[in-house]
Amino acid sequence: MVLSASFIFLALALSALISAADVNYVFNVDNSVVTPDGFDRTGVIVNGVYPGTLIQAQKDDVVHITANNNLTNPTMRRSLTIHWHGLFQMRTASEDGPAFVNQCPVSPQHSYTYDIPLNGQAGTFWYHSHLSSQYVDGLRGPFVVYDAEDPHLSLYDVDDENTVITLADWYHLPGVGIEEKYLFESPFHEPVPDTGLINGVGRYNGGPQVPWARINVEQGKRYRFRVINISGYAAFTFSVDNHDLKIIEADGISHEPVDVEGFEILVGQRYSAVLEANQPVDNYWISAPMTLQHAVDNDNLDTDNVFAVLHYIGAPENADPTGKPKNLPTILTAAAADIADVAGRLEIAAKGGLKLLDESDLHPLVNPEAPGGSGPADKVFDLNFQRDSNTGELEWTINDIKYESPDLPTLLNIMANNFTTQDQFTQSEHTFVLEKDDIVELQIHGSANGHVHPFHLHGHVFSVVQAMTGAPNFVNPPQRDVIGVGGSTVIIRFKADNPGPWFLHCHIDWHLVAGLAVVFAEAPTEQRVGPQSQIIKQEWLDLCPIYQALPPELQ
Repeated sequence: MVLSASFIFLALALSALISAADVNYVFNVDNSVVTPDGFDRTGVIVNGVYPGTLIQAQKDDVVHITANNNLTNPTMRRSLTIHWHGLFQMRTASEDGPAFVNQCPVSPQHSYTYDIPLNGQAGTFWYHSHLSSQYVDGLRGPFVVYDAEDPHLSLYDVDDENTVITLADWYHLPGVGIEEKYLFESPFHEPVPDTGLINGVGRYNGGPQVPWARINVEQGKRYRFRVINISGYAAFTFSVDNHDLKIIEADGISHEPVDVEGFEILVGQRYSAVLEANQPVDNYWISAPMTLQHAVDNDNLDTDNVFAVLHYIGAPENADPTGKPKNLPTILTAAAADIADVAGRLEIAAKGGLKLLDESDLHPLVNPEAPGGSGPADKVFDLNFQRDSNTGELEWTINDIKYESPDLPTLLNIMANNFTTQDQFTQSEHTFVLEKDDIVELQIHGSANGHVHPFHLHGHVFSVVQAMTGAPNFVNPPQRDVIGVGGSTVIIRFKADNPGPWFLHCHIDWHLVAGLAVVFAEAPTEQRVGPQSQIIKQEWLDLCPIYQALPPELQ
């Protein structure tokens, strides 16, 4: 790698352009002991709490997060990166986080400050490690950006730190160990978690009766619940007994309100759902049974036993709701249908009296038309994925290629080594070059192997012109950054208007580790020069030589 003096000067000059209202956070990332379900384990934990510290900002802020890497435990990865899931990172692809796509990892006993101008983007997001399977060990948490001009302001009264709801799966063993056991030893399959958690609290079979998380409401008020699936594997079905929900946001994009009684939420997805506290003062069950696409072979896990309590102020303070959850039997009946048969699952739920969200009912409030309308796209990619374990390990491939990280980050090769054509990237990097402002259509399908794969695109939202069910819609399709793919072809569109290297990958973390990913090198020439060129800091340039100097066991 050669970095010219002129490149470094440009990097430092551009970094000085960041200026706006500053919001500062410090993440002390340690191997702390946490007990979200009553089982003590050491994890990779932000500021001693799980989930990690909630980040809150306004849409025009610049957020600065200093990550201090204090990791020392040899049973887990000791370097780290952090991805800010859903943020566009316009001109700051260096801050996006995926290891060896956008940065080298932050080495042990070193720090890095992520500088993120929000550029008017608002919504519900989250953060997590993007270094192999590290985030299942705990480096994950919520990130909310508020908008004083939110078009849905009249629909709710309360939207604060108490209305953020995280759903997570939790493992009792470190990610590296279970990754090696299940992905590299026969019989190959995705590791099954031990517990499901709501706001970092749950119970496992045979474990202590940990008090359920409680969400406090006042009768007569309307609450914007920001529900985030921060899992490594599991999907959830979310509902609240006796209460309807009004969906107003999906993955950071405001949509026309949709009234439902519950919704499925895949890994990485987010929904804002307005709940009106219009019932008698009491305690009510919040249910979020898990859906796993692999047979549950972990005796600790009860996929149904994922609850929290909606507590009306004035109801008994520490009491659980009386009786069994009302919605749970219907939800479980729906979840028992073939996981790839979304229409069948919705039909079963409807017959049981629970109205789940149908994604095709989501219509964006602003600029609803799919990029390019119904006309032909500039570039169409047919992405066919499949599972393979004939190589002695679990592999997932797209078009017969397993993604493997390069030695130097894709962004660094573009900026410093002038990688601007597709043939400069190795086959295992599986990198496609896009031209500026291309209308890009992805046709994603393959051998789902019983899964609904939550595919996430970095740097963009996309229009879901063809979901797993329903007819194509170019007029006002859902817009989001995570879409489920399984059992049929899904078609999404986006405009290449944000130069950078952007990951597209399955957000089941075990599948990403196994290779289910591609990279889009978007407008590489514009990343180097011009008004959309990347802002690169010396601190970012220093990450690679520090990391490369580490002994192998720390890499």
